[in-house]
Amino acid sequence: MKTLIQRCAGRRTRLSAWAGVGGVLAVIISAGCSSAIRDDAESDLRASVTAALQRELREAAEHPGSLELRRDGDVASLEIRPEHLEEIDELYNPSKYFEVIENGTPDRAAQVSGLLAADLLGLDARTAPVGLRSAIELAVGRNLSVQEASFGPPIGQTNIVTAEAAFDAVFFNDFQWADTDTPTTSPVIGLGSPARATNAQQSVTNSTGIRRALTTGGQFSAEQRISYTDVRASSFGGVGTPNPASSADFVFGINQPILQGFGPDVALSEVRLSRNAERASIADLRSQLINTVTDTERAYWELVRTFRELLIIGRLLERGQQVRDEIKARRVLDAVQAQVADAVSAVESRRAELLRAQRAVRRASDALKLLINDPRFPVGSETILLPLDPALDQPIVYSLTDALRAAIENRPEVALAVLSIDDASIRQAVADNGRLPTLDLSAEFQLRGFDENLGDAYEDAFENEFIDDFAIGALFEQAIGNRADEAAYRRARLERMQSVVAYRRVVQQVVLDVKDALDDVVTNYKLIQQARLSRIAAAEALRTLLVEKELTDRGFTVERLDLELSQQDALAAAERAEVSALIDYQVSLAELSRAQGTALERNRIDFSVPNANQVEDGALATEYEVDGAADD
Repeated sequence: MKTLIQRCAGRRTRLSAWAGVGGVLAVIISAGCSSAIRDDAESDLRASVTAALQRELREAAEHPGSLELRRDGDVASLEIRPEHLEEIDELYNPSKYFEVIENGTPDRAAQVSGLLAADLLGLDARTAPVGLRSAIELAVGRNLSVQEASFGPPIGQTNIVTAEAAFDAVFFNDFQWADTDTPTTSPVIGLGSPARATNAQQSVTNSTGIRRALTTGGQFSAEQRISYTDVRASSFGGVGTPNPASSADFVFGINQPILQGFGPDVALSEVRLSRNAERASIADLRSQLINTVTDTERAYWELVRTFRELLIIGRLLERGQQVRDEIKARRVLDAVQAQVADAVSAVESRRAELLRAQRAVRRASDALKLLINDPRFPVGSETILLPLDPALDQPIVYSLTDALRAAIENRPEVALAVLSIDDASIRQAVADNGRLPTLDLSAEFQLRGFDENLGDAYEDAFENEFIDDFAIGALFEQAIGNRADEAAYRRARLERMQSVVAYRRVVQQVVLDVKDALDDVVTNYKLIQQARLSRIAAAEALRTLLVEKELTDRGFTVERLDLELSQQDALAAAERAEVSALIDYQVSLAELSRAQGTALERNRIDFSVPNANQVEDGALATEYEVDGAADD
């Protein structure tokens, strides 16, 4: 299976860079170097992270060899004749019962449907086969939780663009027209009343330019200012010349923090945090995919378990009905009513177990439908999915050292913890810079042109007929006590220390998950053999009773028939235990892949990061065909 969440060649570079986190962690394990923490992180921080890994892997690294699963016990220890073993394997083997499903012929499918109760619509049970591979492909391509998580990386990409856009150049234009009439006083002539005068003025100003934030923390601007004034005065004294007048100015300015706010570490902090957030969303998506694949495997094997138990209970009910009828037939000889009632009670109890098994099958089928989200079989559909793939009893070769290394390198939780340390380091650097006083330097250079019309003003500016203006300034500011900034820095330091502790906790949890999963694999593999021997022994006991019943009259006594009922229960319990051990082994293998973070690789799923355009175009909804699945 090579399923692509999204095909995006343009995103391969970014994903490859993010995959380097696992490679860096592997270097930590082998060489004790620092992880993906900022280059200026303190040595004690690096040592703490490295020590956390080395401490957990020390003992496993001392025994790096691989082991193969082994189990004790052999059928020969049961001392059963070979011909009897063949009969037991043919008649009392739950795997043989399951061939009803594996065969898939119409008559056997009808036999399976006959074991299922009518659905919630009151119709006869309907089934549709599904394989494990097809179920995983459907879950990867259609699971709603996966689709929801797939929006995370594209959203993160847009946040990066937003953060980087803060350093884009900005074009601006500021235009203003004004017409003002200002009353003013005028000299008194003779003995007359003072004359009223007004200054009327029309002005047009326009400022056009570009400004841009710098990665050093400052800002640069280049601006052209033009203005036009026309003064009409009614007061004595007239107006100056030239009138109207035009000016053309070219202004270049820069503002640069020297202490607080200086440098790329501060200016680019939001960009770096946004990039880490995108990487975290990729890790979240990978985590969701791993969980979905593992949950789908678990749900599939649970469906297999419920079907096998349904067939076992169905076979148990058939055997019980036969014995019950035989006990009823002996009422004319030696069976009393209490013995008959006891046999009837046993059969009805098995019928109740069958009802519960039918319900378990329906719920397991619906749980798998929810995960695979197949439009042909929505959760609301009453069609029951029929598992095609049987559980296999095959040993694996394992290494605790390799399993732990793989988990540290591949688990998304570890990558997220590393990113959390990096985020905390970035914020601490910003908070540390924030403790400094504010000292901003500014400089401005201006070319001026002034004349009666705008063309002449431009000419004056370029010919440098007017003196160029220079201005240099400085702004200093410092909070007395500086308590807020100092508290912010202490908080940032504590948060980074907290992130390191969280990283160590994640590493411990990952190690525990791997050990638990591997322990389950080893134990469940051994339990298969023990459960199988128990089932064969129980089957031999029942087979012996049936042989005695055929060969001697004692086999038909009520007591022996009652013993046969009890032995049937014992055999069914042993069969169910064997099925559980076999299914638990399959589930534990899936859980081991989840614990190591290799569930995608184990199922040959190619993980590719979707971009915003693909999500908006609906490219996530990829169609898959399920081999052997029936159409609605």
